[in-house]
Amino acid sequence: MTDAQAHAKKMKVEQAAHRKRVANASVPGRGLILVYTGDGKGKSSSAFGVISRALGWGHKVGVVQFIKGTWKTGERQFFSRFEDQLDWHTMGEGFTWDTQDLDRDIAAAEAAFDKARAILASGDYDLVVLDEINIALRYDYLSEAAVIEGLEARSARTSVILTGRNAKPGICEYADLVSEMRAVKHPFDAGIKAVRGIDY
Repeated sequence: MTDAQAHAKKMKVEQAAHRKRVANASVPGRGLILVYTGDGKGKSSSAFGVISRALGWGHKVGVVQFIKGTWKTGERQFFSRFEDQLDWHTMGEGFTWDTQDLDRDIAAAEAAFDKARAILASGDYDLVVLDEINIALRYDYLSEAAVIEGLEARSARTSVILTGRNAKPGICEYADLVSEMRAVKHPFDAGIKAVRGIDY
């Protein structure tokens, strides 16, 4: 048997196994919960990629940003072109080390989650991104139980992405998908500032 024939035989076996898995899989009948976490870059960027995919299918999308402030970013400027499909709410006040005010941070997180609850339960959205909500959970600005309760109350139509490092174990257990970005190398560690169009 030649290498080409052996390869073709191997791929046929893999194809059959994959087709069997697809045939046995079921349509969930509800929106999915996805968590992007870990200490590496790319969590919010991955969520924005899924937003692009959803918009491409004509879906309605909502974004609630929990920590990030109102500075100008490339993704916000790009997605502003889809005002009929995407509602974007930046409700954080910036990095937690900038505010330095626990009560204010808790109030901002609670206001953001109140907005998120309304969006999740409305039945108007196919996808909702709760950007950096894991950070709000990490610092106990929000309770894990309250967030899961809000996710439970979402419309059956609505899938949700939660981003931010240090996702709580209960959130990960509740989710359908958990992806962890691992830091291997970062330009900031070499003294390189954030780059427009790459980092923001």
